[in-house]
Amino acid sequence: MNRNIRSYDGHRPHIDPSCYIDDAAVVIGEVALAANVSVWPCAVIRGDVNRISIGEGSNVQDFAMLHVSHRKESDPQGAPLVIGRHVTIGHHVTLHGCTIGDEVLIGIGSIILDRAVIEDRVLIGAGSLVPPNKRLESGYLYLGNPVKQVRPLTAGELAYFKYSAEHYVKVMDKHKASAAADAAL
Repeated sequence: MNRNIRSYDGHRPHIDPSCYIDDAAVVIGEVALAANVSVWPCAVIRGDVNRISIGEGSNVQDFAMLHVSHRKESDPQGAPLVIGRHVTIGHHVTLHGCTIGDEVLIGIGSIILDRAVIEDRVLIGAGSLVPPNKRLESGYLYLGNPVKQVRPLTAGELAYFKYSAEHYVKVMDKHKASAAADAAL
């Protein structure tokens, strides 16, 4: 039995076979990971009181914490966590019940709170705080605590989103090959 991938209250994580989940990461409950998602050491994805979905080619780096707000009678939807495609979630990032668009890069140590919406192609600088219910418009760099729009993204920064996600797929493939080689010993 794999203890780092666990059911909760009748919900078992749905994980595409192409995904990589490090043995030191934990995935619990109502979680869906699309093709080529990678989850790195000590990351926690806990879909116990609501759902979490992570789109194709996204990566959840070391010590990231992903959680949700529970459903209740007065708020039957609660705050699920929905992450788009080709998203890079940096080390020590906390995402809680928010929505992240496609091709987003979330810098190291950032925190994004309930019902915040991050549109496609947004760069969030390291250590930023996105308060509840805040919407970040596509095509900009945001930074600070609380986060503020700093400037439009450059062409190089826009191209980097896809590069970063594709780079992590390559790193993931090397980790899988190393694990297979170790298992053959």
